[in-house]
This record gives sequence, C-alpha cells and structure tokens, in this order.
Amino acid sequence: MLKTSASAKDAFTRVCRLYTYGQLPYAEALQQQRSLVNARKENPDLEDVLILLEHPPVYTLGQGSSLKFLKFDPADAQHLLYRIERGGEVTYHCPGQLVGYPILNLRRHQQDLHWYLRQLEEVLIQVLAFYGLKGDRIAGFTGVWLEGRKVAAIGIKVSRWITMHGFSLNICPELSGFQQIVPCGIEDKPVGSLAEFIADINPKHVRQQVAASFSEVFQVELLPSH
Repeated sequence: MLKTSASAKDAFTRVCRLYTYGQLPYAEALQQQRSLVNARKENPDLEDVLILLEHPPVYTLGQGSSLKFLKFDPADAQHLLYRIERGGEVTYHCPGQLVGYPILNLRRHQQDLHWYLRQLEEVLIQVLAFYGLKGDRIAGFTGVWLEGRKVAAIGIKVSRWITMHGFSLNICPELSGFQQIVPCGIEDKPVGSLAEFIADINPKHVRQQVAASFSEVFQVELLPSH
C-alpha cells in the first residue's frame, strides 16, 4: 500500500505504471527495459513506468567502464558480468538490494539530466529520512551516503529523453561481492547498507516507501501493473 496522501495523489496528473518483482535475472530485466524504451520511442504518449526488483548476484559495467576496477579476471568471474549502456563504472547487484528502473519520458518532467539525477537521489534521501536517517550527497559524485558509507548507487541512460537503468539501494544485502570490485570506481569510500543502521529492517516495507517517495518526488500517481 503506497503511503501517498489522498490530497497529493489527487494533484498528480501524470500516471506511472509500477511493476514489482521478487528476484529477476539481470538479462530478463534488461530485455524488459529495452522493450519498454523502444515502445516509448515509437509512441511517446505511453505512460511512464517504474520497475522495482532484486537481482541474483551480478556485476554490471557502464558503457565506458574501465576493467581496472575489477579485482578478478572477467573471463573467470564468480558471477555473471554484463557491459551495458548506462553511464558509470562497475557495480554489484544481489538479493537484499532493491533496484529501481524508471522508464520516464523527461519531456513530461524536465529535459535536464542533472535535475533527473538529483531527483533520484532525493527519492532515496527521503526514504532514509522516513527511517530517521540522514542521507548525504557528496559533491562531484552521484549517489547517496549514510555516515560516510555509500548505500545507494545511480547509473542511467537517456535516449530521446526516455530514461532507463536507474538506482540501487542496499537494504540488507551480503556485501562481500563488493569486495571484488572498486564500486563505482570510488576507492576511498566504503559501501554500506541500511541493515547496519536499522535492526530487523523489512525489505518489503522499504520497497513500499521507495515507491511512495518516487510518487511524491516525481509528482506521479503510481498504478500497480502485472
């Protein structure tokens, strides 16, 4: 149940379809994103979409990522490794980490990539605030930090003002997979999770709060889809 207030919901004139999954293999999620983006390039009037899910363990490299940030041989990786069309360096996805893929037509919002990145950060900062935690931005970087630990990463691709890829929030993942990479190419800032700050945190509740905050920040009405 989304926690958006009735008065705020009534003021939202844009609809965004919400797709939620449990664990979905990375390749399937990537195929779905590309399909949704291509459909919106052909028909820009289609509704926005937000996909929320988790992935089995997987490493992803941005289109210009350097292999120097891998601490293993790509030909002998412990987990699947994908080079994809988003910006940014290598990151790691695994169960216990919530991943969000907004497929938005920025012509309905603002045609400004810096604005979009800050909005995604704001969604996550508001989620942390809901739990009484202060999320921080760090000048020159993209993402959200909590007491010096990076708990949320962001990497996007925008084509003809249609967005894909998005953000990840570490709720209660096994963080050891991050030790095999230099996450996002940042060597001097550790990765953390909400579970380090909140005992018995409930991933389902965090997912609901992420959806609610996304609705508020982007001023959209989220309608669940299957």
